Amino acid sequence: MVSPLGLVRPIAIPTVGDDRGALSAVEAGQTIPFPIRRVFYMHHMTAERGGHAHRDTDQLVVCVAGSLRLDLTDGTDTVSHRLDDPAQGLFIPAMVFIDIRDIAPGTVCLVLASTHYDMGRSIRSYADYLAAVDPS
Repeated sequence: MVSPLGLVRPIAIPTVGDDRGALSAVEAGQTIPFPIRRVFYMHHMTAERGGHAHRDTDQLVVCVAGSLRLDLTDGTDTVSHRLDDPAQGLFIPAMVFIDIRDIAPGTVCLVLASTHYDMGRSIRSYADYLAAVDPS
């Protein structure tokens, strides 16, 4: 079985630019491999975020301003990704535990999700996550 961590990957967001600036667009089924059911963004962040996994939600995370680091784990391996380019997103499949760290002042982070929000879809502690991925 492939770890969900192995499915994490950068996704280039199609961007066009001219002397007026740049325009980047994400399209479900074109840019990202899932339908978009929810869009949210985090801003004015004063502390680390995350500390959870989503049972059945795929996400595209884009740092549209500033920078941050995503620490991702499958309970065995951990990878870190620095996001600082609004034309580059990170695809994160379901069942990857996420921590958001090293958030620069003024950062705005956009997330496109495959499901509507439901607290019951989230695993809110690392201990519960470990139990879910290794129920033995």
